Amino acid sequence: MKEKIWLYALENAVKFKGKANPGAIIGKILGEFPKVRKDSAKVMKEIQLIVKKVNVMSLEEQKAELEKRSPGFEKKKKKEKQKRKEIRLELPPLPKAVAGKVITRMPPEPSKYNHVGHAMSFLINYLYAKKYKGKCILRFEDTNPMKVTQEFIDSAKEDLLEYLEIKPNKIIFVSDDMEKLYNHAEEIIKKGKAYVCFCERDAMQKNRMKGIECKCRKTDAKKNLEEWKSMLKGKYKEGECILRLKGDMKHKNAVMRDPVIFRIVKKAHYKFKKKYCCWPMYDFYNAVEEEFCKITHVLRSAEFDVRVELQDYIRKLFGYKNPQSYQYGRINIKGSTTQGREIRELIEKGAVTGWDDPRLVTLKAMRRRGFVKETFYELAVKVGLSKTQTNIDWTLLFKTNRKFLDKSADRYFFIEEPKEIEIKNAPKQDIELHLHPEHRKGGRKFKTGTKFMIAKQDYNNIIKAKKGTVFRLMDCLNFRLEGKKFVYHSQPYSEFKESKGKIIIHWLPADKSNIEIKIRTPENKLIKGIAESGVKKLKQGTIVQFERFAFARLDNKKKMEFIYTHA
Repeated sequence: MKEKIWLYALENAVKFKGKANPGAIIGKILGEFPKVRKDSAKVMKEIQLIVKKVNVMSLEEQKAELEKRSPGFEKKKKKEKQKRKEIRLELPPLPKAVAGKVITRMPPEPSKYNHVGHAMSFLINYLYAKKYKGKCILRFEDTNPMKVTQEFIDSAKEDLLEYLEIKPNKIIFVSDDMEKLYNHAEEIIKKGKAYVCFCERDAMQKNRMKGIECKCRKTDAKKNLEEWKSMLKGKYKEGECILRLKGDMKHKNAVMRDPVIFRIVKKAHYKFKKKYCCWPMYDFYNAVEEEFCKITHVLRSAEFDVRVELQDYIRKLFGYKNPQSYQYGRINIKGSTTQGREIRELIEKGAVTGWDDPRLVTLKAMRRRGFVKETFYELAVKVGLSKTQTNIDWTLLFKTNRKFLDKSADRYFFIEEPKEIEIKNAPKQDIELHLHPEHRKGGRKFKTGTKFMIAKQDYNNIIKAKKGTVFRLMDCLNFRLEGKKFVYHSQPYSEFKESKGKIIIHWLPADKSNIEIKIRTPENKLIKGIAESGVKKLKQGTIVQFERFAFARLDNKKKMEFIYTHA
């Protein structure tokens, strides 16, 4: 027990900057040694005595003593902390989910470019399917000829399959099921559960708001079936008539008041051209497609909550089982435009360069800027099935992305507004720096003399620094400013560390090996400067860290133009 008190006291002291608290230790000891509870006062005296001895030690002495009494203690704690973190980052359990039997779906409507919010929705469904060793279906809801294009489909595939590296078990297109959807419509028409409505759109909407039935609702099933077949043959014009479901015109939920389930669209479909002119509405095809795909769990944002009742009702008409439906809080991208119409206007005005402009939050733009797929996976897990609204802003995106880039991005020097300096008596050196501090050791070779290139801002800081300040060229040498001259001081980092005033700056040798590069900022401005020669070997699309500057992605290798990712 005494040894445990020592360990807990040392652990508590190290955690709280050298001062252990007896109150934080007594509970642990009594919990671990229940037999001493009757002598808790005696135990507390022992704890106070040991804590007193611990607290007179320096923090370094406490750490050394803790390592002596519990070898590998720090490593064990780090592993435990990482394990707890991983547990926190797991998706919460999915209600009524059975391992191996869960089937979810990702249902993009290919009528726009996907953004971060869409990525969250797709990944929540995908990751839950993986969590339960189930299946996830990528279902393109391509039944709106006025908006759906092959361009958007290709874009979505690139976003999901290439960028996010989602591997769906199956890819389907709702438009391939048109005949099945027509058959289902005919079935409920025969049952008297749907009717062809010829009311003008405004009148229909007003009646729905007031809960008033229209005269078309009284048409018998036989006549409705004839009119339906006329619709399919293209007899009527757009807007002349629609197919409506018989719901409840007095229902509190307005979507249940005889909703439209098919409409006439004469515009050629991107895939089937003019083969079909009668197209299903969202609630109808969505409801029956869940049955076609055998979906067990529908996971979507809260704005779809009012539609659950209608879709359940539609499936009931066909005797289909309803999937488990869960709505999570709306995902809001703070301070960013996500509406396709608004982005198109920005493009037309020249405010942004296109859908992949790095200032946008489309997946095209995020990829171009240098956001890695792991960022979206982690955010999706954090969102999970939370009922509250999730606000995602640039700060959160930067923080999450930085964690992954720190582990993967190679390091290079970049000098903005380069200025040449000469350091008197600086020795000639062959220096090799690491591409990454933890892996990919070495790889960055320099030959140095007395002349170096540093950033103008660093030069100004040197001139303004207090007398006696020691400056360090990162991983190279230490120097001082004596009068107006730069003079070599020493080489080891230890001598720099022990000096009073100190500033670290990055550098490049003043020779012809450096190359000119540009970095495009979030404000769409170009920062010009020089970088070390190694960046010439980078592949287009590579993300690097320019030390003490920012992460950046090589966007145009020919022009050696990078895009600023974030600091």
